[in-house]
Order: sequence, then structure tokens, then C-alpha cells
Amino acid sequence: MATSSITATNSFSSSFHGSWGSTIAGEDYSTMLTKTTTVKFRKNPLSFGPMMGNVNEGKGLFAPLVVITRNIVGKKRFNQLRGKAIALHSQVITEFCKSIGADSKQRQGLIRLAKKNGERLGFLA
Repeated sequence: MATSSITATNSFSSSFHGSWGSTIAGEDYSTMLTKTTTVKFRKNPLSFGPMMGNVNEGKGLFAPLVVITRNIVGKKRFNQLRGKAIALHSQVITEFCKSIGADSKQRQGLIRLAKKNGERLGFLA
């Protein structure tokens, strides 16, 4: 009969070089503290403030008229009037869509188209 012998060799290599008995409060604690780096944060993090001016200002046929009106009436009152005009225009588009039998998706598309046209013409300056 042939006998075979199995010999165990310690060929297992690991990157762990501590002992199983060491804990974070044990012998490796001082090593861990020396290897840590401190991160310093700025007192005031970088932030981008509100942009001054409108992106559409000066663009479009009606932009100068809109800017002059906003300067005369005042920003708060102007935005109120603009909001009412946009709401009224959306109602007109909605009534138009009802009269021709368009669904809500087509109505939404028309409202978006009106906004894009308003930007191009300078009404949103």
C-alpha cells in the first residue's frame, strides 16, 4: 500500500502584520493616530451668489421695452404684472385647446412653445 503524507506549509501571505490580540485601544492605537491626517475646512465654503441681471436681458425685439417698463414700475410690481399676464395667456391656451379638442399633453406643449417664443421675443428680459 502506498501512503501519502500531507505536510502543511505556511505559504499564506497577508498584508496584516499585527497580532490578532491587538485592538484599537491596544498597541496599534498610537500607530493609527500618527498616520491620520487632519482635514481643514474653510470657514465660508465657496458659494455662488445670485446672478445679477437676467440671462435674457437685452435679447429679443421687446427686451428694451420690458427693461424700461420694469425700471419704471419697479421689480416687485412688474413681476406681479408679468405673472398675471402669463397666467392669462395660459388660460387662453387652455381654452383654445378645449375648443379644438387637444389633450393635456398638446396643451402643455403649446404652453412651453409660448414660453420659448416669449424668451426669443424678449418678453422674459
